[in-house]
Order: sequence, then structure tokens, then C-alpha cells
Amino acid sequence: MAKDSFHQQFKTALIKDKWTITHDPLTIRISEAVKLQIDLAAEQLLAAERDSEKIAVEIKSFIGDSDVSTFHTALGQ
Repeated sequence: MAKDSFHQQFKTALIKDKWTITHDPLTIRISEAVKLQIDLAAEQLLAAERDSEKIAVEIKSFIGDSDVSTFHTALGQ
């Protein structure tokens, strides 16, 4: 899976904001034939709560020839 041009910058920003990167990429298997990959998975422990907050991040830069075409492609993913 090709990583977006801003992948490392976004990952660094998450780490600076105290997120722990848990998967890069995160793979979600729906069935034997179908699996999804999300660019990053991270979690941040919250001091005021016992549970942890979790996020999955899909990174898109929209730097293609056409913003509309790039958005349409990203939306379809």
C-alpha cells in the first residue's frame, strides 16, 4: 500500500500530541476475501478516565492534477 506524501508528517504530529502509534497501517479483516487498510491507528490514554480513546486515521493530501478528481478517488476509498 502506497503511503500518502504527508504520512510521516501526520504521524509525527500525532506522536508530538502524545498519541501512541499502534498500527501503521491498521488492517481490518471483514472476511477471508475482504480486508481494509487504514493508514495509521493510534491511542491516547486520558488521565481523567480509565478507558483509552482510540482513533483510526486515513491520510489524503489532495495534491493531484484535479482537486475534484482527487477528492472523488479519496471518497471512494
